[in-house]
Amino acid sequence: MKQLLDLDTFAKTLTDKGYDGYFQTEAAYADKIKDSISRFLEACNSGMEKPMLPNIMMLKTYLQWNGDDKPKVECNMWVKYEHGLFDVQKMNIERIDQFGQILKQSKLTDLTTNSVPTRKEAIAQVTEKPKEQLSARKRGFRM
Repeated sequence: MKQLLDLDTFAKTLTDKGYDGYFQTEAAYADKIKDSISRFLEACNSGMEKPMLPNIMMLKTYLQWNGDDKPKVECNMWVKYEHGLFDVQKMNIERIDQFGQILKQSKLTDLTTNSVPTRKEAIAQVTEKPKEQLSARKRGFRM
């Protein structure tokens, strides 16, 4: 059963799961999760913004960033909101190279805020496992 959470509980739950970086709500309002959502909702109430989908907002954040020249892990969450209550619906996790090409992707659907994986688990879903190194063999002829 889906359970909608108020903004404080929603933000605390995601922060406790490791999503403590900066977010963008509907591709704007870069800030910590609670402040980003609050600023977006204020803009909606004043008529300056309108959600792309009714009762759904998209949050975007980086789960792993090691610089512009290294691959990064990006996360997009679709959040349902009704009457000031929130719940994560689905999530896309992508590992992207420095040129913007997707290296690996994971799509999670039918989620709730409580079933969202932790930040480390989300990163692990799109991270390549290091290949085992075989020991070097001496090559040549033996007599």
